[in-house]
Amino acid sequence: MTRTNAARLLDSANIAYEIVEYEVDPEHLAAESVAEKIGLPPEQVFKTLVARGDRNGVCFAVIPGNSELDLKALARVSGDRSTEVVPLKEVQPLTGYIRGGVTVLGARKAYPVYLDETAILFDRISVSAGQRGLQLLLAPEDFIRATNATMAEIGREKSG
Repeated sequence: MTRTNAARLLDSANIAYEIVEYEVDPEHLAAESVAEKIGLPPEQVFKTLVARGDRNGVCFAVIPGNSELDLKALARVSGDRSTEVVPLKEVQPLTGYIRGGVTVLGARKAYPVYLDETAILFDRISVSAGQRGLQLLLAPEDFIRATNATMAEIGREKSG
């Protein structure tokens, strides 16, 4: 099995995790589809979005797979007036990861991380291992410790 940078980072921090492999369908990279493949409810599979604030620049927003990012809430918690999700073409240059494989762990730069507060409802959450087809399962507390994440209410129900 491939050891990703994300996994190596957790190893060096002595954080327990499990790597789960799934079959990648480039047409279906959504967290809901990943959740189905690894047998977890979508609200337990967290997706990592890259956002940019007007004052504080780039940050990561980690939210449940079945929700969407509340940009106003992210702006409030990040100290920005407004935030937007960065265009897809900027994701790889900013993080070193491609769509469907973006993770905070081992990203090119240590941008601030905001984790939706629902993460603590689970004993383990699933996040990308930094490569399509690989997910990491770990305790939310360990994810917070490894990424220095700030807990906040930043996910909201998808509209329509």
